[in-house]
Amino acid sequence: MKELSLNILDISKNSVKAGASLTQILLDETDSTLTLQIIDDGSGMKADMVATVTDPFTTTRTTRPVGMGIPLLKLAAEMTDGSFHIESKHISEYPDNHGTKVTAIFNKNHIDFTPLGDVPASITTLIQGSPDADFLFRHTLPNGEVSVDTRELRAELSDVPLDTFEVILWIEEYLREQYEALK
Repeated sequence: MKELSLNILDISKNSVKAGASLTQILLDETDSTLTLQIIDDGSGMKADMVATVTDPFTTTRTTRPVGMGIPLLKLAAEMTDGSFHIESKHISEYPDNHGTKVTAIFNKNHIDFTPLGDVPASITTLIQGSPDADFLFRHTLPNGEVSVDTRELRAELSDVPLDTFEVILWIEEYLREQYEALK
C-alpha cells in the first residue's frame, strides 16, 4: 500500500469483521519513529492463525485466496529497520478478555518509510463504513495530539447516526483542524 493510512483502514476493518465493539487506533510519533497500534476487543484469533497471519496466503476471506493487509504492514515496518508484532486472544479461550493487538514500529528517517497519508479521510471512511462500531483514534505527535472518540460523539449526538452526511463531514473537518493547529 502506498500510504500507511490505507493499512490502518484495512486492518481496522478486520477488527470490525471480527465483531469488535471498540477498535483503538493509536499513533505515537517522535522525530524519528512512528509506532502504530491497532487494538480491538473482537473475537480474536487462535494461536495457529496468529502464527500464519503474516503469510499473504493466509486469509479468512472467501472472495480471494490472499490477504495482504497484515503482511504488507509487517513488510513496510521491517523495510525501515522497524518491527512488527501481533498478539491475539480468541474468545473461545478468553471469553472475558479477547481481541487482537497489532503493533508496527517504523523508522521515519529510513528511505523506505511509507508516508502516513490522509489519516482524516481514512478514519472518516472507517467510521462511515461501520457506524455501529466504536473507534478511538489518537495520534500523539511531538507538539500535540489529534484524537476522536466515537463513544463521545454518540453521547453528544443521541439518536443521530454517525454515518449521517453532516456528521461525517464534521468528523473529517474536526480531524483536519486538529492537524492544522499542530503545524
